[in-house]
Amino acid sequence: MNPLLDFSGLPRFDAIEPAHVAPAIRALIGDYRALLGKLEQPETPATWEDFVQPLIDAGERLSRAWGVVTHLHGVNDVPEWREAYNALLPEVTRFYAELGQNLALYAKYKALAASEEFNRLTPARRRIVEHALRDFRLAGAELPPEHKPRFQAIQEELSSLGAKFSENLLDATNAYAEWVTEEATLAGLPEDVKAAARAAAEKEGKPGWKFTLHAPSYLPVMQYADDRGLRYRMYRAYATRAAEFGPPEWNNGPLIERILALREEEARLLGFENYAELSLTPKMADSPRQVADFLRDLAAKARPFAERDLAELTEFAARELGLEKLESWDISWASEKLKQARYSFSDDEVKQYFPAPKVLEGLFRCVETLFGVTIRPDVAPAWHPDVRFFRIERQGRLVGQFFLDLYARETKRGGAWMADAIGRRRLANAEIQTPVAYLCCNFPAPVGDKPATFSHDDVLTLFHETGHGLHHLLTEVDELPVAGIDGVEWDAVELPSQFMENFCWEWDVLKAMTAHIDTGAPLPRALYDKMVAAKNFQSGLFMLRQIEFALFDLRLHHENRRDFMAVLEEVRREVAVITPPEWNRFPHSFSHIFAGGYAAGYYSYKWAEVLSADAYAAFEEVAPSVGTVLDATLGERFWREILAVGGSRPAIESFKAFRGREPTPEALLRHSGMVPAA
Repeated sequence: MNPLLDFSGLPRFDAIEPAHVAPAIRALIGDYRALLGKLEQPETPATWEDFVQPLIDAGERLSRAWGVVTHLHGVNDVPEWREAYNALLPEVTRFYAELGQNLALYAKYKALAASEEFNRLTPARRRIVEHALRDFRLAGAELPPEHKPRFQAIQEELSSLGAKFSENLLDATNAYAEWVTEEATLAGLPEDVKAAARAAAEKEGKPGWKFTLHAPSYLPVMQYADDRGLRYRMYRAYATRAAEFGPPEWNNGPLIERILALREEEARLLGFENYAELSLTPKMADSPRQVADFLRDLAAKARPFAERDLAELTEFAARELGLEKLESWDISWASEKLKQARYSFSDDEVKQYFPAPKVLEGLFRCVETLFGVTIRPDVAPAWHPDVRFFRIERQGRLVGQFFLDLYARETKRGGAWMADAIGRRRLANAEIQTPVAYLCCNFPAPVGDKPATFSHDDVLTLFHETGHGLHHLLTEVDELPVAGIDGVEWDAVELPSQFMENFCWEWDVLKAMTAHIDTGAPLPRALYDKMVAAKNFQSGLFMLRQIEFALFDLRLHHENRRDFMAVLEEVRREVAVITPPEWNRFPHSFSHIFAGGYAAGYYSYKWAEVLSADAYAAFEEVAPSVGTVLDATLGERFWREILAVGGSRPAIESFKAFRGREPTPEALLRHSGMVPAA
């Protein structure tokens, strides 16, 4: 059997090969088409059991198989997998576009919604039908027949352009290396960073040290390297990736213009003025104007703090570091120097207390305490030797499993993400299919015989992605399209992930998840107190940076603009206090909106952060009486009202069920240190 067609259990990563992709995916699409031929017939009743359930079953098989292919394209982007993925991408996209425009299916969903049976369906099933009707409209089902081929062609081209954007970025990232032969050039760099660079050079049989644009190599150079020339060269290479300064075939600029043009055309075909209006239709936010007002209000609150942050940094750099003009490649380095001077510790000092095994132990303990589950190692075939596999149990019963892929590789796309491998559902035999997730990060890998160590930012990232994973894994919804993270509004999907980050700042969490890499000593309370004191260091600058990205994304898609660099400059003049060099090409690597699902939706991070901070404030409120933020009673309520219900009801209803009221931004501003002085 083709292993991609085996749905009896976990993906068979030990057997799946690129050659399996085309026959498996084409067979599944063929089966799906045959089913559609039956469901479209007038004699097929427009009922849940006769019509909707068979559609869900066929859809799951295709999405699971294609999900494995997509996953392997992201974590093992070798030529063979890239070719196999790209060869089938147009066919898969075309099929889904045709499916979304199928008038016979659309008519049956409308008939079901108008029937007496609809009122007898469970709330989750009614929501699935309502989502289906909305999605048919957004997929062009109501378009005139003469417009449908063009709409489908747009979907195919956008899918290909998104994949190409991501591949160009990875290729451009991999193409650059900074070779250092003089040890003096390494001044300021932590020992583990130098060891990793030495190992990278030795792997290629060369002397010296090799630095790359992958985050575990690039970020420490920008933060610690005293050699300004090294920082400049690395910054320039990073900031101009996939732009016109490199090979033309990797230039994402033309792709961005084409993506924006196609999105506008898609929106206009559907009757929207712009892509932002289309994007917001299934989200919590009501309109682009509401989002813009939300972002600008946050920017106004953050700007005084950001201006203060920059003034302090500029003055310190001139007085203590001899930098009369602070350039973009100096910001991280000077900020680290200022933080060390002000709080008497460095991020590298903290990093020594976070070896990977201890961090995972602490993360799992936190999850187990809050949500009444147990996490145990498990066994499954994986795509790389570093990947680990775990199971989550509640009262001895399996509730979910997850793959954990922590370390950066040249064949793995950048960033961190959670994706679903298998969703929860009730099977025909009444048994529950338990969910499975992928948790992927890009942390520095171990060097030599010592375990990897994580920065506190890495720990935050790990907790963040685990929050997404818990949303998928701890659902109690038995209907696949609204189980876990499925069916959740995009601008609420970050609530559990950002919520989990807060625990990384709590002493009763951190003290049990730290052990110095050399001595085994736990994190000293004095060092923790310095970390907390420095928590909101430059938080104004950070918030404005996020708002800059979100407003750039929103304006591009709301104003139907193609001159993306001009839009970025306008946004920076409005909200930013730091302006990068003219040659900085940030949009060319902005995968979230050009190769991911965040187009006209990057604001979601801040929107959901209001929800997550307010939700976490409930734990802060009970901590004085129970002695800890790890309150199992409140954790169970968060699980029951947020995680367990998944997408089976509107996110705002879930929030209000947990908090007992509408969300407010006060907790976010307080957590960010942006409460005006009395």
